[in-house]
Amino acid sequence: QQILELIDSLNCAPAVDGILVQLPLPGHIDANRIIDAIDPDKDVDGLHVINSGRLISGRDGLRPCTPVGCVMLARHALGRLEGLNAVIVGRSNLVGKPLMPLLLNENCTVTIAHSRTRHLNQICHGADLLIAAVGVPELIKGSWVRPGACVIDVGINRVDAGGGKTRLIGDVEFDSAVKTAGAITPVPGGVGPMTIACLLLNTLRASCRRHEIAIERFIDPGKVQDSR
Repeated sequence: QQILELIDSLNCAPAVDGILVQLPLPGHIDANRIIDAIDPDKDVDGLHVINSGRLISGRDGLRPCTPVGCVMLARHALGRLEGLNAVIVGRSNLVGKPLMPLLLNENCTVTIAHSRTRHLNQICHGADLLIAAVGVPELIKGSWVRPGACVIDVGINRVDAGGGKTRLIGDVEFDSAVKTAGAITPVPGGVGPMTIACLLLNTLRASCRRHEIAIERFIDPGKVQDSR
């Protein structure tokens, strides 16, 4: 109840342009209830059910930061994405599901797979753009990657490194995939910085809307059209 009251006060605060709830929340807190309490126009994480509906229906709204960052990375590596086969491995509300309409908007042919998909290796090998967001350490092997494909690894997995230490690895077996891929993101240091950049972009966009300022005063809209 205290969290809901705080969000309500931030919703009403004229000096606040954006609200973000750091996930995951403790198990006894209903994350959906908390997120849906945020004013959709201040939901800079783009996770409110109204913003999800706006995304899937092609309407203007704040978009989830990590998926938008993935699309920007793909466009930087591949140029126009139109006509490409895009495979998303992962079906979460945070990444996998919102990536689908974003890539469809780029005129990709989109396939969503997951850890239980049959013949996953064959599906991945058919991708021009392969995005891994399944949460399974090094699930995707280098032999699954089509030569020259763009691979974006969203996974963040902490594994034992021996000697009481741990290290972070992605959902893609980087050392083998990097030999085949035309472009590939590392873990860490790949998608994460783009997520932060897109969060700042959403905050700017939310502020411009609230104050009726054209965002084109600050950015080149052609470079960030995926976040509209």
